[in-house]
Amino acid sequence: MTNNNQQAFFALVRAGLWEKEVRLLLYGEVNYAEVMRLAQEQAVIGLVAAGLEHVTDVKVPQVWALQFAGQAIQLEQRNKAMNQFIADLIAKMREADIYTLLVKGQGIAQCYERPQWRASGDVDLLLSVENFEKAKSLLLPLSSGNKPECNYSKELGYYIDSWSVELHGTQRTGLSSRVDTEIDTVQRDLFYVGKVRSWNNGGTTVFLPAADEDVFIIFTHFIKHFYKEGGVTVRQLCDWCRLLWTYKDSIDSKLLERRIKRAGLKSEWKAFAAFAVDYLGIPVEAIPLYSKAEKWSRKAEKIVDFILKGGEWRKVHDTITVGKIFPMSTLRFIPGIILNVNWLKIKERLFKA
Repeated sequence: MTNNNQQAFFALVRAGLWEKEVRLLLYGEVNYAEVMRLAQEQAVIGLVAAGLEHVTDVKVPQVWALQFAGQAIQLEQRNKAMNQFIADLIAKMREADIYTLLVKGQGIAQCYERPQWRASGDVDLLLSVENFEKAKSLLLPLSSGNKPECNYSKELGYYIDSWSVELHGTQRTGLSSRVDTEIDTVQRDLFYVGKVRSWNNGGTTVFLPAADEDVFIIFTHFIKHFYKEGGVTVRQLCDWCRLLWTYKDSIDSKLLERRIKRAGLKSEWKAFAAFAVDYLGIPVEAIPLYSKAEKWSRKAEKIVDFILKGGEWRKVHDTITVGKIFPMSTLRFIPGIILNVNWLKIKERLFKA
């Protein structure tokens, strides 16, 4: 159950996410230091800063208004620099005949009312097998402090000019072969059917996954974090909401439902949809497969408690907590969560052998 500061935090996130008025008197005395802590932990400083501009019933203390505004300005500066870095990097890769898709991050930021106020992270590039190998050769001499390559997910990290760049040959989760097989199918549609959209980044065309494919990629990515990589953040769920809202009139809901069912993630989708409606304020009509059944709202409450714990407190205790929300799914994913076993991974190794 959320307390008054947490409720005020979500009210401000909603206000910033949708640029709507918000009233804080409903939540009693607000501890802005606690709201700041939550906003930093959940990577939504910019959204809360925007939300504070829409408060209509109380005067936000100037000291806190200035602190949030100052951090929002820092976000703007970082995002402008990152966008320029991405433009230069994409141009350099194209000169070397390397073609890539930008996933998550700055591409999703363009779905926000204020893209420059979204907290940025890594630069994530998704590439075909051939381009992945070519990109490795191009970027290695330019980088330092590289992360080791993960063979199954085909993931490799670089640090270039102080920016974290991750190359992805897949967007696999490692949760189960059922999930990852569907992700592979989506990825084939990206590279071999040409299901992409584009972003004009200061004159440089940056290709992104098409909306139908991106929604599934964003969803399965935060589900992976929810189950096995330190937990999901509010920012990741806001990304999902803004993508769904921006493309609400063009997303193929029947195709999305088929993909979610084949991946075995229908319960997760419905629970997080309830979270998105109840806590992030996304209009019901913008989120396919939403159900107003009470069971999903109860799961959403548990998800909130889980998310707001924050920090790197995962592993066994965390898995037990998630298991109380999705018992059957957690049981299915235990090999992937605890033992790092994925039958698709084993099949690939046997086939290569």
